[in-house]
Amino acid sequence: MNHFDNSFVTYAVTVHNWLNQPGYLSLFLLSFLASTLLPLGSEWLLIMMLAGGYEPVATVLIATVGNYLGGLSTYLIGLWGGAWLIEKVLRISPDQQLRARNWYGRYGAASLFFSWLPVVGDPLCLVGGMLRVNFVLFTLLVASGKFARYVGVAWLTCRAAG
Repeated sequence: MNHFDNSFVTYAVTVHNWLNQPGYLSLFLLSFLASTLLPLGSEWLLIMMLAGGYEPVATVLIATVGNYLGGLSTYLIGLWGGAWLIEKVLRISPDQQLRARNWYGRYGAASLFFSWLPVVGDPLCLVGGMLRVNFVLFTLLVASGKFARYVGVAWLTCRAAG
């Protein structure tokens, strides 16, 4: 085998081993679901994994990507969901939609940075889609807010453990 073959095999084994870590996959899925309109949290699993010796940078990045993609799915529901989906399935009344629009009018799209907050964070992503907030702006604000939250949780966990 030449150098390229050895590098490829090493890379393939590394990726295979990483994908077989159930903790990372579980963290990704839980982080994704926690950032939809489901009432879940993912910080506890991040803390447990860090306390169990998982690599902090990879753990934070996986949680952030999962959480961002969950928020993105909520944004897309708001963007393309239509009145029927928003009112009938998600049961967000026209009055609640109006209040959300007014809130956005007062605080602006910058409030998406706080999409990591419990209770209000997920609806912020939904309203961001409903109000057609620019995708790049949405991504920058939501991803940076979620990343900052996971970095904070990881930093406190590692500091307490070490």
